[in-house]
Amino acid sequence: MGPSGPHAELTDCSGAIRRRAGIDALIFANRSRDDGLPVREKRDHDWYGDLAVLAVDRPGDFRGRPPKWAPMESGQRLRAWHSTGLGSSFADVHVKYLDGAVGYVDGEPTGMAIGPAYSGGPLWSVDAQVVVGLVTGHIMPPLDPISGRPLPYGSQQIARRSWATPWQAIQEELRAANASGLFEAAAEADPEDPALPLLTDLLETVMPSPEIRRERARAVAERCGYAYPQDGSAPGNEEFARLLVTDPRALAALSEVLRLLDPPATERILQARLLSQVPLLLSPREFDRLRSQLDGLPESLRARLPQAMRAALPLAAALPDGERLDETLTSLERLSGDSQGDPAGPRVPGLLRVMEYLAVLCSEGPRARLRLWSDGVADRLGIPRSALAERRSDAEEWARTQGARTAPLRVLVQVQTLAGADRYRLRLWCDEGAGPRQVSTDGERVYSGAQAAREVLRALESLCRAADPGEHRPLVEALVDRAGLNLPIDEWETDDPDDVVPAVLGAEYQVVVNCPELLRRNERFLPDWRRRWRQLDTGTSLIFSDAAMGPREIYGTLMDRADAVRVSVAVPSGLREEIVQVCLAVGVPVVVWDRAGQSQSAAVAQMDVVSTRELPEGVRSYRAKTVHRPQDYPGRPVLAWADADRTVPQLYLAEPQESA
Repeated sequence: MGPSGPHAELTDCSGAIRRRAGIDALIFANRSRDDGLPVREKRDHDWYGDLAVLAVDRPGDFRGRPPKWAPMESGQRLRAWHSTGLGSSFADVHVKYLDGAVGYVDGEPTGMAIGPAYSGGPLWSVDAQVVVGLVTGHIMPPLDPISGRPLPYGSQQIARRSWATPWQAIQEELRAANASGLFEAAAEADPEDPALPLLTDLLETVMPSPEIRRERARAVAERCGYAYPQDGSAPGNEEFARLLVTDPRALAALSEVLRLLDPPATERILQARLLSQVPLLLSPREFDRLRSQLDGLPESLRARLPQAMRAALPLAAALPDGERLDETLTSLERLSGDSQGDPAGPRVPGLLRVMEYLAVLCSEGPRARLRLWSDGVADRLGIPRSALAERRSDAEEWARTQGARTAPLRVLVQVQTLAGADRYRLRLWCDEGAGPRQVSTDGERVYSGAQAAREVLRALESLCRAADPGEHRPLVEALVDRAGLNLPIDEWETDDPDDVVPAVLGAEYQVVVNCPELLRRNERFLPDWRRRWRQLDTGTSLIFSDAAMGPREIYGTLMDRADAVRVSVAVPSGLREEIVQVCLAVGVPVVVWDRAGQSQSAAVAQMDVVSTRELPEGVRSYRAKTVHRPQDYPGRPVLAWADADRTVPQLYLAEPQESA
């Protein structure tokens, strides 16, 4: 699917035009799908083929419009032709399966079959009348080792199967080769765009000579990934203006070029941007830098982007959901901003405001990088530093209120396991914010899980009656010893036949476990625990999933990563308990694991994308799903939560056999 040498002769379908072309980019490069190495004969069964981007000396001489392209999808009816272009050589196929950068197609039982000299040809969608990919290769029938002729067909052989490169895979490779202009520049300017005539006149004023216009256009083309003519020609003012209202990032790229060279012209061009619906806020470089910075943030921190959006843009009518990052950023680019300073001055765009609010949730390094990025965009837009400083101050104040928010009401329950199945002793405290207040006096009574659930629910109901309207449900904090970390406290359910609805403790309330015993026995880590808790919103999350790591390796990792505030443990049972205890003993305040015994737990994986502060609710939500969808949610997540800002009562722990 491409020339093998540095140059090629191109001929159009009529054979009348010949042009010299050089390879501008070589992608795929006939790599094996297995290991990315060059294809090896008789070893590799499928490969990516060759695909080249050619730079033609005078492409305008070719007649006819280029075909339209669309993504390849399973089930499409497609047609391919032999490289001779003969009308009778068409072969009809169906897309059977898409596997990343490869699409497998099966031929019709009658008519021509794809074979030699079909590779590199387009696959034409019969129904949509568009090209959806290129033929890559064909699985040929086996040959007789002596005669070299095809062996007789057997019913167990593959028949008429080929593979192709889907258009979406070609797009990805073209973008990586900075050749996205081949398909992204197809849009045409709206002749009714109100910004078009204004920009045309502005360009004539600020770029009076072809030389200036050529240099500015070249700089914009480089930033936007377009090829630029090498003959020294310059686009006309109207042609240049059409690009600015066609490519969403071209106008921002032009303002990036002009900011240092001609600030007044930059201001006028940015004002014209507001008249068109096409231009976006960021230049390609600014967008790529922001995307790179956000990709470098921990997943739990990126999950707080919707929270930052709501705080930064409280008056926005509708906000993106934050699940698809590129779409979210593009939506934010289109939002206007405001300023508490000069009403007539430039407004701080909504996207910059959101990044300021996200930055205050980050640790020092990422926060500084996001703020430097915002400073650069604000400078290009001509926004005074004082206006951006106002929004930065707002974000810092919001962060302080987040850190100082009122802790939820909680019920603390000390659980001691007794000899025998389903036998416990309980002590209960309520905490309305002033500290634990003991509410149970009989510490010798023995409870089953169902009876314990009823006792805890009584304490919760008393707190709910005293709570302010609109306040969240209380938190249940189970105080356990090391042996009790996996107790199914969240599964405790009342068994009163008079209950109208079930009462599953962990489905209704946020249930966390706390093991003060581990820190009490390792008091040298108390300062680390408090420090890590203070960094809960900005610290690092770690995942321990390597079964080859023992407690010593875990200890060393946590000593090295002093900023770790949260750990997910996904290893087999036995080792899992050891790792959990090491984490808690050295002062990691938040640890998540699945007591169901799955080393690769889907429950733990789902919690990895929940922000740390929201973990108690995220775990509760998962537990609620286990009630009505147990097949889909088989995990039993446990959340250890040691809040350094809240006290726990003095516990008198007894060994189980002493209380039997």
